[in-house]
Amino acid sequence: MTYSKVEKSIFWPSLLLILGVTVLLVIFRQDAGPTLESWLEQITYRLDWAFELLTIGLFIILLWLMLGKYSRVKLGGVDDQPEFSRFSWGGMLFSASMGTSIMFWSIVEPLYYYTWPPFGLEAESHAAAEYAVSYGLFHWGISAWALYALPAVVMAYSFYVLKNPSLKISSACRGVLGKHADGFVGKAIDVLVIWSMIGGLGTSLGLGVPMVSAVLGNLVGVEPSLTLNIVIIIIWTFIFSTSAYFGLYKGIRKLSDLNIYMALGLAVFVIIAGPTLFILSYFTNSLGVMLDNFLLMSLYTDPINQSGFPQSWTVFYWAWFAATAPFIGIFVARISKGRTIRELVFNVLLWGSLGSWLYFGVFGGYAMDLQLSGTLDLIGIQAESGDPSVIVAVLNSLPMPVLVSAFFVILGFIFLATSLDSASYVIASVATEELGPESQPARWHRLMWGILLSALAISLTMTGGLNVVQTSSVLVAIPVLLMYILMTVSLIKWLKKNEDKHVYHR
Repeated sequence: MTYSKVEKSIFWPSLLLILGVTVLLVIFRQDAGPTLESWLEQITYRLDWAFELLTIGLFIILLWLMLGKYSRVKLGGVDDQPEFSRFSWGGMLFSASMGTSIMFWSIVEPLYYYTWPPFGLEAESHAAAEYAVSYGLFHWGISAWALYALPAVVMAYSFYVLKNPSLKISSACRGVLGKHADGFVGKAIDVLVIWSMIGGLGTSLGLGVPMVSAVLGNLVGVEPSLTLNIVIIIIWTFIFSTSAYFGLYKGIRKLSDLNIYMALGLAVFVIIAGPTLFILSYFTNSLGVMLDNFLLMSLYTDPINQSGFPQSWTVFYWAWFAATAPFIGIFVARISKGRTIRELVFNVLLWGSLGSWLYFGVFGGYAMDLQLSGTLDLIGIQAESGDPSVIVAVLNSLPMPVLVSAFFVILGFIFLATSLDSASYVIASVATEELGPESQPARWHRLMWGILLSALAISLTMTGGLNVVQTSSVLVAIPVLLMYILMTVSLIKWLKKNEDKHVYHR
């Protein structure tokens, strides 16, 4: 295994930008918070059509890639074989993409839709309950994974077919940018991608740390506090550092495998221990509602009633996923050598969606049963004590609550560590001069980004600036809209230009 040199023209600007912006956001967080929130609202309300058309458009392009004449193009040479089993491959792409977010939102998100339903439905009605889980299946399903899949295909084609010696989004735009991909424009794109990763991780931290803190505090009889949050981040850094030290093959892969086994185990336990028939029936019904209304949900902007529902949920999610998609695309591309275009697209869309649907179907269904049956007033708990308290209440309602909560905390730690692991690997890859298919970013480089991210997390947690960084990352989605266009046009040009040189899988 060889390790590559750092590209200083990306490394230093990225480092200085992250430190500089973070310091400014912390110092001026009182003013920055409302300002960024206002900008975010402007984006989601004025560009709702753009994000929705982009997402449905990407899904159509991916269907063409999966079913058209280029579907059998191999991402690599004649002798290149996949480096990972299908299970490990799927586990890494899911763990890196979703993190603790899926654990958090699968429980609390359906409650929001039940109390604030779409399409002008009455709050807390039977119709609202029908959409409570189905909208979660929509937001975390095929459309979300379409935003992740396209950058992955373009990056993998650039890296393994064209042999561009770098894992950078600027390389994926080279088909349009040409020589400018190596100049200022290309460097600016890569620095922007690194910032979007920082914000994406900020979101995972902003959701994951308070959630784990609430469950852990309940377990050991301690009130969630700043100190407990910092202890969680330190433990999480230790887990990550161990994995990062061993690299992609021995570290990230094994951590992701463990992650998936534990996540599946917890879901199966809830299905068996909870109201099994209701969960299965409710999931089936919710899936039907989602599929029946897929186009309406995809293009719903509510310009007449102006409820703000699609802007606050769907458009925000598409912007958030788009902002973090370059990071996921680079990572998924790196682990996809030897796969075909069809295989890559199909597996990202299928396994990503199935994993998300499993968690929303099981945990969302279980939480809604507690609410609808009157067993627990989760909406009251949510209003009074916040979302983390809802998660504690749901876990405590299960058999063997202490054991289940301990398992949940461990899973939360591993999900967080896997996200940081993948992010530090990708940031180091982007800030590395050249990477061959058999090389990795330097070990110290990967560790440095991971430790820096942890230090930022602690400082932002102490100063209360984490939400501001989360919001700022979503603003990156605007230039990412243009990146998607550049990547799509580049891929189509490359596919047509190199038609006679492709290796096709039989």
